[in-house]
Amino acid sequence: MATATAEPRSAAAVAPDGHKHKKNALSDGQGRLAWILLAPTLLVILVVAGIPVIMSIRESFFQTNDGVDPVTGMVAGGEKFVGLGNFTAIFAGQNPVTGSWGTIDRFWNAFWNTTAITVVCIILETILGVAMALIMAKAFKGRGIVRAGILVPWAIPTIVSALMWKLIFDADGIMNRVLGNQVLWLADTGASFWAIVIADTWKTAPFIGLLTLAGLQTIPAEVYEAAKVDGATTWQQFVRITLPLVRPTLVVAVLFRTLDTLRMFDLPYGMIGAGKYRVETLSIFSYLEATQTRYGPAAAYAIVLFIYVLLVAFVFVKLLGADVIGDTGMPKKKKGKKKAGDAAAPGLEMVGGAH
Repeated sequence: MATATAEPRSAAAVAPDGHKHKKNALSDGQGRLAWILLAPTLLVILVVAGIPVIMSIRESFFQTNDGVDPVTGMVAGGEKFVGLGNFTAIFAGQNPVTGSWGTIDRFWNAFWNTTAITVVCIILETILGVAMALIMAKAFKGRGIVRAGILVPWAIPTIVSALMWKLIFDADGIMNRVLGNQVLWLADTGASFWAIVIADTWKTAPFIGLLTLAGLQTIPAEVYEAAKVDGATTWQQFVRITLPLVRPTLVVAVLFRTLDTLRMFDLPYGMIGAGKYRVETLSIFSYLEATQTRYGPAAAYAIVLFIYVLLVAFVFVKLLGADVIGDTGMPKKKKGKKKAGDAAAPGLEMVGGAH
């Protein structure tokens, strides 16, 4: 009898290992299939994005030197290797070949313009985007029409939005007629900064609203019902329930918008034009340098912007916990042998994760 009962136990003990082996094999097969399916896309990204980045890095170590060589006085042409000169010039304030000081001031002006526009736009877009999400999440008659109306600005191409707002902010446009004042929105004045902020906020706040709405729809209605029973006000529900639960989605939305705004080019270029001191961004400045055949400095400015964007992304991902790949709540594998009594670990792990 003892032998008969021992054999089924031994088989049962082996069964989980066999099942685990099958799951691992299935997982490995799915992983290989995923890489095979992603390979063409990754190859295209490598060619379209990787090669230009490598060429830009290479170009940033050179300067076009067509004209008279300031050292020899001879007519020179082609590229001149300057090493890190294009980068050190940004902080030293002097052109490594000509010795001039002009464009460096424009670089820092463009840098602070880019930063200021990004900060102001993101703050306004986040506030309006969350408000839009709360409105779209409510159940009321005509909600579909309201949702479509809110999302229309985001669907309009940016250059079309720029031309539309250019007409609105024209000296004889609708904005000045509404205000009853002659404001030069499209001139190189402080008003042009706010014209860009208004246009960008109108265009992209619905994007944050749409992603926030997706986060709101994952919150169970029972949570709010329990809060109402406990006497929580609408504001308390928003602060203590809505914001904490929607925070992961909101942080990712703000991250995407921040990175996009730092690279802003088409909106100010289409609305205000190139070479405007008040609204010239790093992307516009780098483009203008390239059109003047100053490819080395232009590449260096673009690389600095690239590093700036990477640092901002690092802050969001590491310090603010932006979950850009959707692995929040996934249990992490722990190395080491299981101890006796660890059979209940998965259940306990889920409970701990909920807190």
